[in-house]
Amino acid sequence: SGFVHVKNPHLDSMEEDILYHLDLGTKTHNLPAMFGDIKFVCVGGSPNRMRAFAQFMQRELGLAGAGEELPDISAGSDRYAMYRAGPVLSVSHGMGIPSISIMLHELIKLLHHAKCRDVTIIRIGTSGGLGIEAGSVVITDTAVDSSFQPRFEQVVLGDVVVRSTELDKDLAEELLACSREVADFPTLIGRTMCTYDFYEGQGRLDGALCSFSSEKKLEYLRRAYGAGVRNIEMESTAFAALCGLCGLKGEFCQFYLL
Repeated sequence: SGFVHVKNPHLDSMEEDILYHLDLGTKTHNLPAMFGDIKFVCVGGSPNRMRAFAQFMQRELGLAGAGEELPDISAGSDRYAMYRAGPVLSVSHGMGIPSISIMLHELIKLLHHAKCRDVTIIRIGTSGGLGIEAGSVVITDTAVDSSFQPRFEQVVLGDVVVRSTELDKDLAEELLACSREVADFPTLIGRTMCTYDFYEGQGRLDGALCSFSSEKKLEYLRRAYGAGVRNIEMESTAFAALCGLCGLKGEFCQFYLL
């Protein structure tokens, strides 16, 4: 059908669905009128970056009001920022799996209530690179966990639920083809490793705690590279799992900063 669908039968019996962290709701807002024609959603960690991205899209698409300040649709929540530029929605998700998971649950419900069709969602942002040139863009084909497995594990009512983290391969190839028109950024397709932590979880030696040697770190990173991992961040497995289950054509694009 192309519609964004939710996998929650309880929503049908609710009189009102409040999207607490986006400052939106089915009774307080006309979601189909506000968002029904959205075709692309771009998400990233930082509110400032997502505002700048929306302003960039406003200029690129030649929309009225280009250069003017865009209103933050979710300003009342003080959790996430949301901006709109024509058919493009730009949303911040904070740092880490819990933060992006909360935002995605509400964003997916928003797109569902708005009756959006054929929506493509892309995560853009920065990451740590592995064995690649600084300044490269990594397009993720599969998100993997810290054991290099393509899975997202979550505890639900005391049980461990495992979900797939495959991303849209056709979209990855399409984005790679687009990248050939931009000479400044070396671009590749690879696996992205998702961790629960910025320091020890990513093999860093500069956190408040460090329980391993630099040799152990290098051995782990070599194993990750051998498993196809080309960059490391903290949201990709949750992103891939939620988008895949709800019919969103999703992709992850990360810029590797030195």
